[in-house]
Amino acid sequence: MHTNNALRPSKVIDEEVKWDKSKTIISKTDPVGTILYMNDAFEEASEYNKIELIGEPHNVIRHPDMPKVVFKVLWDNLKQGNNFHAIVKNLTRTGRYYWVITDFDVEKDEKGKITGYTGRRKALPNSVVKKIESLYKTLLEIEKVKGEKASELYFNSYLQEEVNSSYDDFVVKLFEDSGTAESKETLTQEAPKEGGIIKKGINWFFFGETNPK
Repeated sequence: MHTNNALRPSKVIDEEVKWDKSKTIISKTDPVGTILYMNDAFEEASEYNKIELIGEPHNVIRHPDMPKVVFKVLWDNLKQGNNFHAIVKNLTRTGRYYWVITDFDVEKDEKGKITGYTGRRKALPNSVVKKIESLYKTLLEIEKVKGEKASELYFNSYLQEEVNSSYDDFVVKLFEDSGTAESKETLTQEAPKEGGIIKKGINWFFFGETNPK
């Protein structure tokens, strides 16, 4: 689905937008990423209103600093019906940015066909941003010079050689290791481990509040 360039800012500004980071950004899309619903927190962080974005492709907020391979892995997993955690830098209406960690509900009909996705996004500690930012810069440079395939090959090798895990587990581990008060509180929740990763911890991060909107 093509981005509506008329909605994108004419200039990118290296400045973080101010928004209430205690809130959860929620959007609902169809199977190809068309925005069907967005909550008030989405409006605040993105600086777009609902009238502008409903019916538009979700990639209208894609930041040029994001390597394409991250979204390829994200969509490959969602199309298979898997929830997926990713760290994403988004672009606002005025050209600013905001970093989030993602969580998804994959919605299916009675025959098991995917009908859409509900995405939840929350702010994450700056320590996590710093750790992922250097990797993203490397991937983006490889993509620009050698192409998307080379970027994907490096990404897969990085995950295998340096972190020995999938991207999803890598993101969860970065969040666990961030050392902030919020993440420590999240991870003190009793939770079964799956492959050494505390799955319930990050779920609590997204769903543990009383008013996600």
